[in-house]
Amino acid sequence: MTTIHVEIVSAEGHVFSGDANLVICPAKMGDLGIAPRHAPLITTLRPGEVRVQAEGKEELSLYVTGGILEVQPTQVTILADTALREHDLDEAAADQARKQAEEALKGASTKEDIAHAQLQLVEAAARYRASQRLKGKRRER
Repeated sequence: MTTIHVEIVSAEGHVFSGDANLVICPAKMGDLGIAPRHAPLITTLRPGEVRVQAEGKEELSLYVTGGILEVQPTQVTILADTALREHDLDEAAADQARKQAEEALKGASTKEDIAHAQLQLVEAAARYRASQRLKGKRRER
């Protein structure tokens, strides 16, 4: 079966390098599935879960806070602002951050404060959803 090479790096360093049959990314306009020989594209990523599926291997799941996705027919490159593996996601901390962002949004009065609080809420909610999904996967094992 044909594969596509995947490189994931973040500001903290190199995160993943390997071949995959399918990569699912949280692109700005919605989730994007990338298979071998995909048409070239560049887009931004929103906070969410990146999934890398390879034949005969356990699916790799990462949470990214955003970044850039570049797709070529034989390579996927993800330049993530931050990338966390499932064991680095803390569900309680993610829930607390979500609640704090909701409170900040309620107390925001200027356009800038509202926009900043909304961005924090989007990221915190995505981190919480990813921790919930990955927590469920850990129970299944």
